[in-house]
Amino acid sequence: MPTLWTGTLAVVVFFVGAIDRGCLTPVQPGESWGYVDVRDGAHMFWWLYYANSSSASYKELPLVMWLQGGPGGSSCGFGNFEEIGPLDRDLNPRKTSWVQASSVLFVDNPVGTGYSYTDTEEALTKNVTMIASDMLVLLKHFFSLKKEFQTIPFYIFSESYGGKMAAAISLELTKAIGQGAIKCNFSGVALGDSWISPIDSVMTWGPYLYSTSLLDDYGLREVNSAAMAVQQAVDQGQFEKATELWSVTESVVEQNTNNVNFYNILTQENDELLKSGTEQGYLALLKRHHVRPLHRRSLSELMNGPIRNKLHVIPKNVVWGGQAEAVFSSMAEDFMRPVVDIVDQLLAAGVYVTVYNGQLDLIVDTIGQEQWVKQLKWPGIQSFNQMKWTALEDPSAAGQTGAFYKTYKNFAFYWILKAGHMIPSDQGPMALRMLRMVTRQD
Repeated sequence: MPTLWTGTLAVVVFFVGAIDRGCLTPVQPGESWGYVDVRDGAHMFWWLYYANSSSASYKELPLVMWLQGGPGGSSCGFGNFEEIGPLDRDLNPRKTSWVQASSVLFVDNPVGTGYSYTDTEEALTKNVTMIASDMLVLLKHFFSLKKEFQTIPFYIFSESYGGKMAAAISLELTKAIGQGAIKCNFSGVALGDSWISPIDSVMTWGPYLYSTSLLDDYGLREVNSAAMAVQQAVDQGQFEKATELWSVTESVVEQNTNNVNFYNILTQENDELLKSGTEQGYLALLKRHHVRPLHRRSLSELMNGPIRNKLHVIPKNVVWGGQAEAVFSSMAEDFMRPVVDIVDQLLAAGVYVTVYNGQLDLIVDTIGQEQWVKQLKWPGIQSFNQMKWTALEDPSAAGQTGAFYKTYKNFAFYWILKAGHMIPSDQGPMALRMLRMVTRQD
């Protein structure tokens, strides 16, 4: 039987001044964390922040689970301290934290990510089916432990590869609830800059970069040619080969754009860790581009130092992010597989599905997202496509448009302006407003 280890604090704390001073000051109530053994040799870590609102108790606000990308990116680390948690990486209060509008559950998922770990590499997940199975074990224990959340609206929000995992998890969760295996009030899933149909992203890289003047005609031909090779591998069901060719296509993009930042085309990547081209092989390059950016040195020092000391439950042999690259490697064959059919099944089951995407994201560009959405077999997609979108004012800039959105029945799409792959980092106020709209608070 899986076991559950937990830790709790009466208050959320943050460190004042430099980390090495270790000065603690209480900020707000409501925080707990723990481990669940989801399989033999597979241990998953979760971290809950109760909602902290001046106008409502946590029982009157939704519960949101945040899933990071990679695969191998840590929700408890990157999502928490870089995007939506109550404190930023410097341990200062975040003005746009999602904790002010919902309770937030961070899970280091899949096993081997962040503080989660496996006893052997053989226990790492190989595909989203295994990931969903593990998560259902965790959620069953979480809602058994935290019975107060069983009736509170529960949403899954995600980013990047986390969206692919979120779709699979949501489908299995819906089935489990129907069978009475889990007690929770599942109310919807939000797929942010999500790896739902990888090939639609790859095939639109060239046109997107060309339309933004980041490729010339020669570069467009080169990128499109490399992308076609990926398409052929996917069509033939050679998904590990497709992952390798995807890496080749990334290199072609970089060579023709003077190293465009895949996460935000208007920013330059200056991280020396990412520029060290000493590793060989496509998996090494992919991990350098898409796993290590989620484990920057300053964040690693925080998670392996003050935060680890605060939690008191991290085993001595576990290093935050220590298995992240192994997680990515283990998922290589599954990486380029689409899950559009799962989104269709969710919509058919009546699950509320939201897609949201950053205007400046390249790795999961918006036009690629629009491509797979148009392929949905859901009967409502024709009516959705014929609708006109609605502008949303930027909460941080009166009179300026921050996003567009449209919704039909149980499907919605948000186009977030001036944001890259990590929307809450780039456009925090707009992301917070979107959260409130999706969770029916606005």
